[in-house]
Amino acid sequence: MDVPLYLRPRVESPLASLLGAAPFLHSLVDALGSPLNVLLPEAVAENARRFRSVYRRHRLAGRVYFAHKANRSSALVRRLAAEDPAAVGVDVASLEELRHALSCGFTGDRIMATGPKDPEFLWLAARVGATVNLDSPGELEQLAGLVRRYGLGRVDALVRLSGFESAAGRGGAGTRLLARRSRFGIPVRDARALVPALERHADAVELTGVAYHLDTTGVEEKVRALEQCVLFMDECRARGLAPRAVDIGGGFGVGYVADAGEWERWTTALSEAVLGGRPPLTWRGHGYGLRNEGGTVRGTAALYPGHRPTAGPGYLDELLSLPAPVLGRPPATLLLEHLHDLYVEPGRSLVDQCGLSLARVLEVRPTGEDSGQYLVRLGMNAGDVSLEEHGVLVDPLLLPRGEPEKGDGEPVGVFLAGNLCLEADLITRRLVFLPRLPRTGDLLAFANTAGYAMDFHAHHAQRQPVARTVAVEQEGGSWRWCLDEEYWPITHPGGMSA
Repeated sequence: MDVPLYLRPRVESPLASLLGAAPFLHSLVDALGSPLNVLLPEAVAENARRFRSVYRRHRLAGRVYFAHKANRSSALVRRLAAEDPAAVGVDVASLEELRHALSCGFTGDRIMATGPKDPEFLWLAARVGATVNLDSPGELEQLAGLVRRYGLGRVDALVRLSGFESAAGRGGAGTRLLARRSRFGIPVRDARALVPALERHADAVELTGVAYHLDTTGVEEKVRALEQCVLFMDECRARGLAPRAVDIGGGFGVGYVADAGEWERWTTALSEAVLGGRPPLTWRGHGYGLRNEGGTVRGTAALYPGHRPTAGPGYLDELLSLPAPVLGRPPATLLLEHLHDLYVEPGRSLVDQCGLSLARVLEVRPTGEDSGQYLVRLGMNAGDVSLEEHGVLVDPLLLPRGEPEKGDGEPVGVFLAGNLCLEADLITRRLVFLPRLPRTGDLLAFANTAGYAMDFHAHHAQRQPVARTVAVEQEGGSWRWCLDEEYWPITHPGGMSA
């Protein structure tokens, strides 16, 4: 057998304590079925406080908006609704997310409406007093029309910008480089033409700020965008408008893999396997975007950077501290000098370490290729834990049922298959190494799935059950739980008064 190539998950308290309570987790799956999602509402509140501590460090005002699309949970949204209203809000990207946030306790003035917007979404956002993040001149016209037609109050709005440019040469000279294209937002070069429309609709829509959201992990690119937002706001102020906030979106990242060396070894081995220098690491030689062209690795690995030493609040701190290229001062200083508020919209990073997904082992059998590898069929499908859909590679944790038997300590490579009648229904396309061969009835725990992996792609294909979700809380040495929809922050899971 190959030397095990582990990608063991980064697990912190209280998630680590929950994973240590294997009998409790087995009892939940026995009662509620496989797959099962388990959430820690207190952890999301703690993450929000960590983001807020970065604001305090830089003496900034503003609000942290949870990007609701990262998770459908009621428990997480209700727990955040109980936080300081001035500090924590919610970013909704659909009519149903808006309705859900309102039902969970958020008032309209704590809601940011983003994403594609139909008239019903815009009307309700305006009706409840949400801030609307505008992506186009057409949305501005539509929003202003709804406000006037239905006699609504003036709506706070941000203009989302995109298409930021930077200079490749020294001293701001040289080739102009355009940031990666986005179908959202108004290109900076066209934004000035929007100002007359904002002035014309000032009775219905008040420009309270500008926004961006870049689909990149590059902190320098985000610093350039923030600086250009500040410069654009200066132009708006010169025209008599009064924007006061910069919304820098999300994308602060999560570190999924605990050990940098394991991540480096695995990605190096993937390239070697693509070139044929070692046995395949994946089902049927899948290359995750890499390919062998005449003995050279071509393509780009479509993988999320599994090990990230700086992520979440730490990434925000770094972004605010890096000098901007034109004005030469860090973004935090620019915001303070201009008396601007800072808005952020973390999704994945706000639910970091907030949950896990459990699946029961249904069948274990050799792959039939005389390789010492096994196929493990689980009581879930790829839509129930869509880590690989987002390029996230990380090992599950084995939670045996009962005591391990003698000789169970040999590491083994397995492929994890789902419960659909589809060849493509693989939980992992890569060979996953476990400390021993699982047995029917064991559980595999996929840690840290609350951000996009838990329910973003869940479906009812072949009438297979979609995972139920529970909220849990540790009290002393024991755990309490309730169904996600029955959780309220004023009571402990189980119905006890908080």
